[in-house]
Amino acid sequence: MPQLSFHSPLGALTLSEEDGRIVSLDEGWGRDQSETPLLLQVRDMMQDYFDGKAVDFQSIPLMLCGTAYQERVWAALRTIPHGQTRSYAELARSIGGSPQSIGQAVARNPLLILIPCHRVLPSHGKNYGDYSGFDGAESKAFLLDLEREILTP
Repeated sequence: MPQLSFHSPLGALTLSEEDGRIVSLDEGWGRDQSETPLLLQVRDMMQDYFDGKAVDFQSIPLMLCGTAYQERVWAALRTIPHGQTRSYAELARSIGGSPQSIGQAVARNPLLILIPCHRVLPSHGKNYGDYSGFDGAESKAFLLDLEREILTP
């Protein structure tokens, strides 16, 4: 499986490709490195994103392996516009399930940032809630702040 690693403000990240689609974005440096056209394209898009440019990840071909419900949740996450957020409760009302089941599906997202689970917040309080990637809520706040800065130069 081709993999390509790169540095980001959140640390080293590794993209993995299978059958011409991105299958994972993992923390850390991958053992094997391959420069396929798709991996180079997505790496460049991610670097543009971290450089503060508005990037639309919708065109990236993804291979998702989850339950039908998880894939429905992940598809809904991809529709949340750049720089905006939704609550777990809002997503539950729009696609079915409970806020808890939405949270469980969000936590199993294999493609952090590309499927923007960082854009989902709890409806109560002013905290960012949990985030299973990177340094947790601190990284979630970083990503949301980055997107807000892109929208308001």
